[in-house]
Amino acid sequence: MRFFRREPKLGVLFVCMGNICRSPTAEAVFRRHAREAKIERRLHIDSAGTHANHIGEPPDLRSIATASRRDYDLRKIRARKFAPADFATFRYVLALDRHNLKSLEALRPEDFDGYLGRLLDFAPDTDERDVPDPYYGGPDGFEKVLDLVETASRGLLARIEADLAAGNPER
Repeated sequence: MRFFRREPKLGVLFVCMGNICRSPTAEAVFRRHAREAKIERRLHIDSAGTHANHIGEPPDLRSIATASRRDYDLRKIRARKFAPADFATFRYVLALDRHNLKSLEALRPEDFDGYLGRLLDFAPDTDERDVPDPYYGGPDGFEKVLDLVETASRGLLARIEADLAAGNPER
């Protein structure tokens, strides 16, 4: 009988307010980038919201439709609320805007040694720092979310590949 040792995974968590538009989009986009880079099996990728308004719900239908047109699948994702215990699971905790980052900073334990910041910190070629919430707007807002998330995902992937190559601690 052969036993396989389960390797620890590097955690990447995307956080917006309700976990039905921006963060599930970021989760799906980054998951595909990681799969294409052949590192998905080394990562634990998830998303959450700072508010509990939509727990258990699927992403907004407009997010699903917009993502689907670019071959991203959000249909299996379900909203959940960010928990302080997530800091122990995820090395990268990435807010989609400054308001959610502020909420996360208030929960951050003193011993958290991972990365807490905005997703667009990994998109230096854009002047924007916040992924705008498309919920109350039209279809263009959902397209913009995808554009920004795709750009940031490439930068984040490069950073994580460097972390993995350097043997930085995974969790």
